[in-house]
Amino acid sequence: MMMGTDNDPLVEDGGLTTTQHRLTIWHKVAISINSPEIIKQPKEVDWRRYLQWILTPALSAVTGLILYYQGPWYGVATLYASLIATLLVRPGWRWFYIAAVTTPRDTVALFAYIRVLMFIKRQERKNLNIGDIFEANVARQPDKLAIVSESQQWTFRQVNEHSNRVANVFHSHGYKKGDVVGLLLENRAEFVATWLGLSKIGVITPLINTNLRGASLQHSITVGQCTALIYGANFRSAVMDIAKDLPAHVGLYQFNDEATQEIVASEGLSQGLAQQLNGLLETAAKDKVAAGASRADHHDKLVYIYTSGTTGLPKAAVITHSRYFFIAAGIHYTLGFKDQDVFYTPLPLYHTAGGVMSIGQALLFGSTVVVRKKFSASGYFSDCSRFQCTVGQYIGEMARYILATPSAPHDRQHQVRMVFGNGLRPQIWPQFVERYGIKKVGEFYGATEGNANIMNNDSTVGAIGFVSRILPQIYPISIIKADPHTGEPLRNSKGLCERCEADEPGVFIGKIVRGNPCREFLGYVDQKASSKKVVHDVFSKGDMAFISGDLLVADERGYLYFKDRTGDTFRWKGENVSTSEVEAQLSNLAGYKDVIVYGVSVPHTEGRAGMAAIYDPAREVKVTQLGEELANALPNYARPQFLRFLRRIDLTGTFKLRKVELQQQGFNPELIEDELYYVQSDGVYAPLTLSVYERILRNELRF
Repeated sequence: MMMGTDNDPLVEDGGLTTTQHRLTIWHKVAISINSPEIIKQPKEVDWRRYLQWILTPALSAVTGLILYYQGPWYGVATLYASLIATLLVRPGWRWFYIAAVTTPRDTVALFAYIRVLMFIKRQERKNLNIGDIFEANVARQPDKLAIVSESQQWTFRQVNEHSNRVANVFHSHGYKKGDVVGLLLENRAEFVATWLGLSKIGVITPLINTNLRGASLQHSITVGQCTALIYGANFRSAVMDIAKDLPAHVGLYQFNDEATQEIVASEGLSQGLAQQLNGLLETAAKDKVAAGASRADHHDKLVYIYTSGTTGLPKAAVITHSRYFFIAAGIHYTLGFKDQDVFYTPLPLYHTAGGVMSIGQALLFGSTVVVRKKFSASGYFSDCSRFQCTVGQYIGEMARYILATPSAPHDRQHQVRMVFGNGLRPQIWPQFVERYGIKKVGEFYGATEGNANIMNNDSTVGAIGFVSRILPQIYPISIIKADPHTGEPLRNSKGLCERCEADEPGVFIGKIVRGNPCREFLGYVDQKASSKKVVHDVFSKGDMAFISGDLLVADERGYLYFKDRTGDTFRWKGENVSTSEVEAQLSNLAGYKDVIVYGVSVPHTEGRAGMAAIYDPAREVKVTQLGEELANALPNYARPQFLRFLRRIDLTGTFKLRKVELQQQGFNPELIEDELYYVQSDGVYAPLTLSVYERILRNELRF
């Protein structure tokens, strides 16, 4: 029998089990560390340590399983780090509270992530590509609808046959694995079937933005290193305008709505007449790809997807077969998509959101996808009702456009159980789900070229995703301290980056692990541009991470919120102003109109003054009323000092507003034909005339 003092009670072995005995000691030690008082006769065990001992093996086993799929050495190292951290670190009661409230969220995401990794690993082991998985779906359900539009209803069999024809045509023309054939075509079944067919012979397809013209279009073709271009008849004029400036080796193939449609050459076109693709397809074999054609491997390049070009010319991001698997399967399992779901996407298929996340559900999981050539706010839910869609997709400002439409019967007469996308602003999130009866919103965040992709899987308003507070090592993404203006990481005395605390904004990064489709950074075709998106020596010497350039903030529970893009903040009156936050408030006050906010330099002042451009061709906004409402909604330093009412608007394909030209023009009435206003000392907006502008330059008007 062992005895102790009153302050150190040890009991007989028969009185307590060994575990209880140890827990009592741990209880005393833990409390004595936290309290200056002497502990007398503790009767209760320390449930923190008890839970820790129970959770550690379970969490470590799951962690080990996940990290096994991410690489053995990475798995072993991180597993031991996780074990040591869990066993040695003494979390406070707050930690267990956070763990308790976030465990359901993390558990769902954890098992989804396991399923994603297992799915990808299966395809990798068998060296399967996108075409292989699609053909398996064709064999299982050949007559099920795959892609539906306003004028088309294509089954899996039809998509497969068209893709085989494309593969055979270009194989017969000498194209092989590694060659690059650009695609300029509107949203339609042939768009998907064309790049899918090219992929079956290993040809890479740059998916070109259909809004591009002139130098931007030419740039996209040349930067993608295209050896040929397939374009729709609707884009013939745009292609002919630049054809004579394209390299002589670029072959042109025109796809017509009608096989007999005439092809007209451009004057001075060195390549001669473009070939009529329809006729070639009609004579090609449709049942299978010709023997002897090259084949793409699992890690080969599949397509190039261009960045939207809000800050310059488009850059071609590399998407491999494995990367396509990860993106499409990642959102499928994380958000709980079902194979029998019918997806609705009015987004352009040349971008990741529509072309991978939605179309990937058809190609990889056998779902039906409804596409639309052009987005219609009033037609969104009527289309969903007509085609019996169960999942809808949005991006950018679409939700705001939809919300601004008049009420209609189809607002609730639909089967949509979930919408997913990115850019649903928290200011309108509750109104949107309430009006349209949406049960779940899957907001995601990620860059086409990046590896830092996150999702909000529990419809938390405003959150774009989360990072686990229990086991953050599983998915190595972080928010690091950085200059809010330049996005340049701030480093400590050791030359390393530092993680942000809860509620502290910073730049979002994702750790790069070579050879891992979940953590690989494939970058752009232009390697110089790729190098600018990689930061070295992050948390240890020699490590690397993809740096997003976006400012995010994490709350105590690990939910992540978008703050702004670096460079999209400006400093005025000693305060940092977030352009996205001002845009959200101003858009609501202006009746959900398109708004873009940016900083402009004002002579004789420090920082940059806020300026807002509002798309209002009908001039419905009342300036005086808007000024009064802004005074109530925004702090003084955040209110735009200048207003510009745009007569026309320039949007990218993903409904983002271009601001480069607006920033360059500033508030100079000699350069701008639109109505301009400036804020007076009393807070009232007045017309900004040339004489007023000259007074500002002479420092006779101060802000």
